[in-house]
Amino acid sequence: MTPLDLVVLGLSLSSSWGNGHASTYRSLLRGWAELGHRALFLERDTPWYRAHRDLPDPDYCDLALYDGLADLERWAPRVRGADAVMVGSYVPQGVAVGRWALAEARGVTAFYDIDTPVTLAKLKARDFEYLAPGQIGEYQLYLSFTGGPTLGELERVHGSPMARVLYCSADTGAYRPRAAAKRWDLSYLGAYSPDRQAKLERLLLAPARRAPWLSFVVAGAQYPDALDWPANVERIEHVPPADHARFYAQSRFTLNITRRDMAVAGFSPSVRLFEAAACAAPIISDDWPGLDELFTPGSEILIGRDTGAVLAMLDAMGERQRRSIGAAARRRVLGEHCGAQRARELELHIRHAAAAGRRRAPAPLQAGARELREVEQ
Repeated sequence: MTPLDLVVLGLSLSSSWGNGHASTYRSLLRGWAELGHRALFLERDTPWYRAHRDLPDPDYCDLALYDGLADLERWAPRVRGADAVMVGSYVPQGVAVGRWALAEARGVTAFYDIDTPVTLAKLKARDFEYLAPGQIGEYQLYLSFTGGPTLGELERVHGSPMARVLYCSADTGAYRPRAAAKRWDLSYLGAYSPDRQAKLERLLLAPARRAPWLSFVVAGAQYPDALDWPANVERIEHVPPADHARFYAQSRFTLNITRRDMAVAGFSPSVRLFEAAACAAPIISDDWPGLDELFTPGSEILIGRDTGAVLAMLDAMGERQRRSIGAAARRRVLGEHCGAQRARELELHIRHAAAAGRRRAPAPLQAGARELREVEQ
């Protein structure tokens, strides 16, 4: 088939500091290039990512930084010539950026929501940080990292002409098993989020307090200074992606925790879940609808429902079973959750949207007009 030219306006590709978007885009766009396609990633130049760039010059796509809305005009010819233009969630001034992309694009237009349950909660609360209700129907394609019943809601309730799941994925070239001595019995890799903290307390900090002979680690940015960390919990402010595989290799088990809105919606795996599995790390996860469609509980993933369950797994599980679970999870990722697979899915969705002929001109300010004006003021 003819190669496709894709333009992505996303939160960040250059920096993984404090966000999982960069890892998601890196895996997807590497897989996209492996299929023979071309991509340009446009990223707002922000001081917090500027200070923590760990991928300033990717070798599988073009990366360009822009200073603001006016600066995007430099890239209008590339946007107009692209086969598809994709705007991501949490893009700064995302409503205005989306309106610009919708006006300039001549190919398929897509919104890639890496935060779908959070987005829908924001819309319900009239918080239009990066997407306004009237825009959902203007994008030909709504790519959601949440699957399941949410896809139907996006079409029936919010007016998307085509909502399709596009889960995040693991870059299996970067995320693979490594040989390393074990340092921790249980690790957690993730930035601070208030709605994850109660689960972190129940599934890692409480076990640490009850089992001082075990070792734990929490790696991630933005945790409040006032948090009370048990003495056997090591803190690491940031682990760059290049060191993630080694981090997992140093952990007997690693913990996956899902944000509240995403756990309620279900079918919302984080990129860290797939990356840890790609490294053959035995994963203890919180439970949510749809998890058992991604990994088989008991043989590919372990469910930590409470403090006692986590402690029982840490204390009783033998090395052979631990290794077996990690290896099975990696096999599942290689078959279903790698970047190459997601890129194939993205290509299919774009070609289907193009064939459907659902390209719409940007709607006038009628429905949703007040919301759009509010967010632009």
